[in-house]
Amino acid sequence: MATMRYRLALDLGSTSLGWAMVRLNQNNEAYAKELQALDADAKTQIAAIPADKRKVITSHDAFGYFGARYGIKFLAPQGASTGSEPSAKEVAQLIRQIRKEKIKAVFVENMSNPKLLTQLSKDAGVTVGPALYVDALSKTGGPADSYLKLVRHNVTQLIAGMK
Repeated sequence: MATMRYRLALDLGSTSLGWAMVRLNQNNEAYAKELQALDADAKTQIAAIPADKRKVITSHDAFGYFGARYGIKFLAPQGASTGSEPSAKEVAQLIRQIRKEKIKAVFVENMSNPKLLTQLSKDAGVTVGPALYVDALSKTGGPADSYLKLVRHNVTQLIAGMK
């Protein structure tokens, strides 16, 4: 009797596991389609911005892949590391570049200290836009509480800043 219960449990477990795998694959396929649609939408929206206006200042170089994918040039006073401060010369160069190239899109990432970028934008005569999400999602109910919402939020803010 115990052996029969054991076999029945195995059969039910296999069926449940099999069904779970089917559902997981369906969910993966659906999510992949959402990601592809989001990517296509982002490409279309960003392509509508003239290439010479696709320049953005952020706190540090956190958008390398994003910039390469969508043709946006990201400039940052801190480089790739948030642990180092730029020199006065580097900040002055960036201010000159902002003015010369008429860069209007300046953003702080959600996990960065806004002090440097706030001062830089004030000195350059531009306004800091809403936070972009890079290293963490927003709180539940916020503008970037899932990866899909994070990308949509960032694309929307970047486009508004580059126009």
